[in-house]
Amino acid sequence: MFRTRVPSAAPAFVRLGAAGLAAVLVLGGCTSSVEPQVEAAETGSSSASPPTGTADPSETPTPTATPTPTAAYKPATANGPAENVPLPVMPELAKQESKEGLESFAAYWFSLVNYGYETGDTSHVRELSGPECEICESFYVSMEKGYVDDDWVQGGTLTILDHNSAFVLTPKGRYQVILSIQENNSYNRGPNGVLYSQNFASRYSFDQIMEATYTDGRWIVDLVDTI
Repeated sequence: MFRTRVPSAAPAFVRLGAAGLAAVLVLGGCTSSVEPQVEAAETGSSSASPPTGTADPSETPTPTATPTPTAAYKPATANGPAENVPLPVMPELAKQESKEGLESFAAYWFSLVNYGYETGDTSHVRELSGPECEICESFYVSMEKGYVDDDWVQGGTLTILDHNSAFVLTPKGRYQVILSIQENNSYNRGPNGVLYSQNFASRYSFDQIMEATYTDGRWIVDLVDTI
């Protein structure tokens, strides 16, 4: 299960998250050269036509649209919640009914949990989770409490160290995937420097099991539990 903790007289919080991947896109440019054109002189001509490819000075250049800058992501701190948290995008592989597809989906699902953890928005996890996932319901309630009255959660992210599935159907018609996870410290905070609760994570990783079914062309999580 998601390892939750409910402090007395303070909002509950869930210690969830996921590792992120960074990609570097290198753009290459090209250069071009234009041979100088020789103006042909004609007897009795008082003017010459502009060289081919040369802009007419009388024409007004079309303005180039300036792209709108994307607001920078800022993680939560003791002074405020996370800002401009990017919504994870499902990989194409995670849409496939296969061993690799399930493993990719499991990592993606945990990244949505992490998104909910940083924003309080659990709607994306709900869309990919079934009613039998009891710990999912606990996650929804915990996030609602963690973000009430301008409160927020800092830290608590989980790094997925490894994941693997045997891709064999269980008696309930589900597939299982095992994930090895590393946790970070987490804090429940409020305005004006209020610290409701804190949890110092173990330096050791732990394992969780996910069970999911493939329905109507997508994976749905039925169970998440700690092994």
